[in-house]
Amino acid sequence: MARLKSYTREPLQIQGTTSVQVYYEKQLVQLPLTWLAVEYSVWKDNKECEQNFMDMECFMILTEEQRKVIAALCLTVGPFTIIENILVLCVVFFTPQLRNRPSYLFITSLASADLCASIIFVYSFVDFHVFKHKDENYVFLFKLGCVVASFSASVGSLLLTAIDRYICIHKPSEYRTILTRRRAVTLLLFMWPVAVFIAFLPLMGWNCIKLQCQCSELFPFVDESYLACWTMFITFLLVLIIYAYIHILWKAHVHSIYMEKQKEGRKGQVKVSHTRMDIKLAKTLGLILIVLIACWSPVLSLMIYDVFAKVNKGTRKVFAFCSMLCLLNSTVNPIIYALRSKDMRTVLLNILLRHKRQLPSLEGSTESDGHFKNNNTIVTISSVEQCNLDNSKNAL
Repeated sequence: MARLKSYTREPLQIQGTTSVQVYYEKQLVQLPLTWLAVEYSVWKDNKECEQNFMDMECFMILTEEQRKVIAALCLTVGPFTIIENILVLCVVFFTPQLRNRPSYLFITSLASADLCASIIFVYSFVDFHVFKHKDENYVFLFKLGCVVASFSASVGSLLLTAIDRYICIHKPSEYRTILTRRRAVTLLLFMWPVAVFIAFLPLMGWNCIKLQCQCSELFPFVDESYLACWTMFITFLLVLIIYAYIHILWKAHVHSIYMEKQKEGRKGQVKVSHTRMDIKLAKTLGLILIVLIACWSPVLSLMIYDVFAKVNKGTRKVFAFCSMLCLLNSTVNPIIYALRSKDMRTVLLNILLRHKRQLPSLEGSTESDGHFKNNNTIVTISSVEQCNLDNSKNAL
């Protein structure tokens, strides 16, 4: 049945106290009076929400079934994400050989951001959409700021990881000189305060309550101009990440072709090795790009849509479920960036299996530290795109 606002302005004819007759599309329709009252109430609430987005109830739009689904997803994905990232942090923290490498500093930052994001997001999301708890304005903006800061720091850490691998591939012989541990720490000390500062701008005054300006129709109290700026900022970071990984893939492909030409006339096994390196790197980077685009593009697209168009209740419901993809990104990050690392797996397996023998030293490991083996072949690139390309034969 159509909503009340679809009805024409024809006169109502009351018949008794149980039903009414209305003209709908030039036809006389008899409706129960109770149904009409409910429809009018819904229409009135929608009208009020269209005129005032200061009311948090206008954003609590999920049905009972949808709230159950959200709760199930949060309570399933959330704890798993928390365990994953704690595991990564513990492995890196208790392994000095990993802790001192710039690459693993960025992975630690990523795990920390994803851990904070998973805890804060699950708590805030369930509290708001499932339990429909309404906070004071400043409390809500503080919670939102914590979530935004965590996800911003996560994307920032992904960018630093991409830059690390870009330098590793682009200038492998100078990698250790360019990206020292001190510089890596400096980058992190710059990135985190910037992410926190940008995230808490609404709490510091850039909101539609204080400025009395156009409010976002996806977030309570958030200024539409702030949402547009944050969306552009995150989109810019993601574009840089995608560019870095595409460039890495292109460099690896060019290098493989170069090495095949250099090794022409030798055993075919070497050529196969190079092909495998190229294919494996393509699969890893392809996975990274697919995850980034799949997890972030729906949310960012809806935010951009909110800036330029009118958002209805159905769009808000879609946005609520798409927001879960950001949490899923924090779930997948430890698997792609940390647990696929050979060094990380070596340490983790020794911890889980509780070997009594001493842990194999990682000092000679070439994974993600810019160290090179002086041999005549390329060692297969691992999940962290190690830079152990042949120093003497390097064409990158």
